[in-house]
Amino acid sequence: MLRLLSTLGVLALLACRGGDSSPQRRTLIDSRDTYDPKGLDPALATDVPTGRAVAYVFDGLTRFTPDARLQPSLALRWDLSSDGKTYTFHLRRGVKFHDGTPFVARQVITSWQRVLDPKTRSGGASTLTPIAGATAFAEGKAASVSGLSAPDDSTLHVTLDRPLAVFPTLLAMPVASIVPEAPSSDFGTRPVGTGPWRLIEWKHDDYLLFARNESYFGGAPKTDSLMARIIPEPSTAVAEFEAGNVDLLYIPEPETRRWEQTDERSARLVSAPALRLWYVGINTTRGPLADARVRQAINHAVDIRTILDRLVGGRGRLAAGVIPPSLPGSDTARAPYAYDLAKAKALLAAAGYRNGIDVKLWHSQEPSFMRVAQSIQFYLNAAGIRAELVQREAATMRAAARKGETDLVIKDWYADYPDAENFLFPLLHSDNHPGGANVSFYSNAAFDKLVDDARKEPDSARRIALYQQADEMSFRDAPILYLFFYNELYAVQPWIKGFEVPTIFNGQQWKDVLIAP
Repeated sequence: MLRLLSTLGVLALLACRGGDSSPQRRTLIDSRDTYDPKGLDPALATDVPTGRAVAYVFDGLTRFTPDARLQPSLALRWDLSSDGKTYTFHLRRGVKFHDGTPFVARQVITSWQRVLDPKTRSGGASTLTPIAGATAFAEGKAASVSGLSAPDDSTLHVTLDRPLAVFPTLLAMPVASIVPEAPSSDFGTRPVGTGPWRLIEWKHDDYLLFARNESYFGGAPKTDSLMARIIPEPSTAVAEFEAGNVDLLYIPEPETRRWEQTDERSARLVSAPALRLWYVGINTTRGPLADARVRQAINHAVDIRTILDRLVGGRGRLAAGVIPPSLPGSDTARAPYAYDLAKAKALLAAAGYRNGIDVKLWHSQEPSFMRVAQSIQFYLNAAGIRAELVQREAATMRAAARKGETDLVIKDWYADYPDAENFLFPLLHSDNHPGGANVSFYSNAAFDKLVDDARKEPDSARRIALYQQADEMSFRDAPILYLFFYNELYAVQPWIKGFEVPTIFNGQQWKDVLIAP
């Protein structure tokens, strides 16, 4: 309540409305964030609220649209050498930072070297390590990154260690955003970018207020200002939306049916598939779980459809692989594992476990994951897979899973960028265990080769075919319990025009959204 009251002075200036009429303000108000950004320094952007805010203030060479298409941003276009290793980016001329400093090619080099510099302590430096010489620079073995050069102010050459077809896509991630040559020591709270919005006020744990950049190269935003409210409690966000004090509301999962089944509320709902997979990592190195038949039994033992409908408000699509249906490479005709208790028991018996097995199912303290864990435990127990629940704080659980200390662990994966590679490679490639996101410790040389070949394949049709083969192969091996691909669901006020649901976390810059009169 104190946090809510602390914003009243600002909101009194921003909002005045009656009924469903347009509020008498020129500020868009978003309520999606439940905690403060870590800062607005792109080099340190590793969480969703920070990544969203960075996308308002900064630009990369490329960017994502709300529906996760890749577009040029500070780069007008790019060319690729015949060996697939050298990109030539042709940069925009006449772009300026918020402080009036001209944007030139050398700032791309200094921005990326700053990310790679261990003194920066960036959590996203791996995004740029495909560049030749990046690792040597990061390890202090070179004074600069050999694969970066700028022959003039509007041209950038980037040479990679090996071909990587998704490289331009990586450059739309927050960590690859371009900053001035010598950022100030308080850059995280006083950021200077080239983006459509300028930060003008930050009341920590309460709100961030942005003013539009009138000289933005892509055209000034259609509304004067943007406020990102920080509202930890979902019930408070719902109340603020219903009072007309915020323009966008993320619908909490327990509220889904209430909103969908009320005409007035349902008319305000907008939804889109997110690039987000819910799954259970099955550690393929631990006892009975090393047998694919046991892992297949786990998949047949759980009624995912009922879990999705009853616990998550039906917000998703059953997973039959790790590639979201909205991405090229997904085989939407592939059927998910069917809920079949008899088949689950038969597979266990065939693997030599007629009397069942004992496993520990780890989950975080987040309420949605707790509910899903309890339901999965119920179904597994019915199949003779005796599951003991282990609840831990999210960071502790994640660390244990990456060390290989978990049998089963409930997780979700929210794509950093919209490409099938961002699911297949981190979640299942053997390069990513131990210590990485492959908490299944899945190792399959044939799968790895398909993914490796796809990563360097410049022809999109051939790359998609390789993705599909890899996804099919791993699906049959069942290194995870495939749950569902999540759908984002928002309520939008009737006076808001031009809002598109972002399927990638940093895809909505609010530039083309307006408050209708």
